[in-house]
Amino acid sequence: MGDMPLREAMSTLRAVRRLRPDPVSDDFLRRVLEAASWAPTGGNVQPWRVVVVRDREKMAALGRLYAERWRAYATSHMARLGDAPAPVLERTRRMLAAGDHLAEHFASTPVLLVFCFDPRAMAITDAGLDRVSVVGGASIYTAVQNALLACRAEGLGCVLTTLLCECEPAVRALLGIPEPWGTAAAVPIGWPLRRGHGPISRRPPEKLAFADAWGETWPGAD
Repeated sequence: MGDMPLREAMSTLRAVRRLRPDPVSDDFLRRVLEAASWAPTGGNVQPWRVVVVRDREKMAALGRLYAERWRAYATSHMARLGDAPAPVLERTRRMLAAGDHLAEHFASTPVLLVFCFDPRAMAITDAGLDRVSVVGGASIYTAVQNALLACRAEGLGCVLTTLLCECEPAVRALLGIPEPWGTAAAVPIGWPLRRGHGPISRRPPEKLAFADAWGETWPGAD
């Protein structure tokens, strides 16, 4: 794997949506997939598999499904911002422009990792609660994050996308994914067309952490 400190990889893992069509070798892909396999899962069951898509016809078909959903998402996202401050609108427009590029060039994406899960093998401990269930994702998205970090260490551009999950039956049919397996994420991978990864903007821990009880200021915020 690329020689990069973990904290540097985490702090510069940008969503890279502009990718060159150049192929990604099996050696690079194996290192990325190996990193995914190291992820923790409930009971160490690893109830996920990944379809590595490189076939051009399948990628084009997935691209058509993705572009349709991206256009609807982008329109809705801008509408929700309303009269947001100008800097917020500008950042959003830049993000959406990058997303437009991915949607328009999806068919030329070198590799797409489609992460799948088996609900029969997952301990979904929040299934009985009166809210959206999220615990099952703990046995899937750890692998996705490991793959993203491995891409960063190798210099590969990548981005976690979930829009194709909206049309799971079509994706399942296209890729031969059997029931009852579901789809959790699709990760386009390739060499960055532009700058690629770099410093990211996130809320600091002081805005995210509480001390012992909700709403209690974490000491680091002092």
